[in-house]
Amino acid sequence: MVSSQKSADMCVQMGCRLKKRNPNDPDTTAVRKKYASSIDVARLAGVSQSAVSRAFTAGASVSAKTREKVIKAAEELGYGPSMIPRIMLTHKSSLIAIVSGGLYNPFYAGVVEKLSHAIQKSGSNVMLFSVNHGEYIDEIVPDILSYRVDGIVSALSIVSPEAAERCAKMHTPVVLFNNKLSNEWVASICSDNVEGGRQIAALFIKRGARRFAYIGGKKGNLASEDRFAGYLSGLRQNGINDVAVAYGDFRHDEAFEAAKKLLSSRKPPDAIFCANDLMAIGAMEAVKALGLSVPDDVIVAGFDDIPAAAWPSFDLTTIRQDGDAMIGRAMDQLARMVDGEHLAGNSLHLIRAPLVERGSTARKATEPN
Repeated sequence: MVSSQKSADMCVQMGCRLKKRNPNDPDTTAVRKKYASSIDVARLAGVSQSAVSRAFTAGASVSAKTREKVIKAAEELGYGPSMIPRIMLTHKSSLIAIVSGGLYNPFYAGVVEKLSHAIQKSGSNVMLFSVNHGEYIDEIVPDILSYRVDGIVSALSIVSPEAAERCAKMHTPVVLFNNKLSNEWVASICSDNVEGGRQIAALFIKRGARRFAYIGGKKGNLASEDRFAGYLSGLRQNGINDVAVAYGDFRHDEAFEAAKKLLSSRKPPDAIFCANDLMAIGAMEAVKALGLSVPDDVIVAGFDDIPAAAWPSFDLTTIRQDGDAMIGRAMDQLARMVDGEHLAGNSLHLIRAPLVERGSTARKATEPN
């Protein structure tokens, strides 16, 4: 290692000029403090550090005069209380993670927005994580848990049993929308998807349909499979077993293509039930693209009751998911689990999903030939 004196000698021999440091120059080697601390606020306000803490704690005992001095000093310094000490003291972060996929679906976009407001109104803050629709969240669970969140809400994403078990070991409750999982730390909030499918089957038969089709979301998707199971059950109760099935990935364009193939087959359907409204709208447009009419030639129904379903240009019959009721139940279950209550087998909550009849199934029943 070259000594400081040798370095100076070498520099002189090379013609360098050494600049003596001015003591008034800023020390660039020092680490700049990024945030003001509560100690800084206390000094400026002329109060104790504990008074600063109480001033920023709801319900804490502190005089109005002291609080005013603290707030004024904090504003001057740009100070905001850190959550880290509170997490260490209470073992609660007041953070709820929302993991969602498929926000292109207006129903779930609305659910996430309303859910975020409900969480914030309850006194917690929201962290939003995004995954592809229908994908497992296992890879991001470690990241989520590293923030010591108080709970996780998963909408249109899948939590595996392994990921749920990992959350359970950290006593982190999980709430699922339209997904089922058995675990004392997991609550499943589902529309009555099976009954919704049965209602569509009964309506189609009432409207005189003879050839039936179903456009599902993704193979293996729980909500999609439950809706088909109810649809198929309702048809079989009336002696109908032949149902054409296609998949549209819950998306408009894919369902448009799937419906065109179904309608171009040797025995085209005259009744199509889709696992969500976006696909049903795509199916309706496919019917019209082939020169056919909704509902005279083909009746179509969806699931969700997004705002566009009621637009006159679509007038879509659908099953309504009660987003407000689902959110209310989710918040209730989440609060109970955050407080340490175990679900003990009462983890599945079915929310009534009523039929909303509109023009897309308004065809009058005809007598069989």
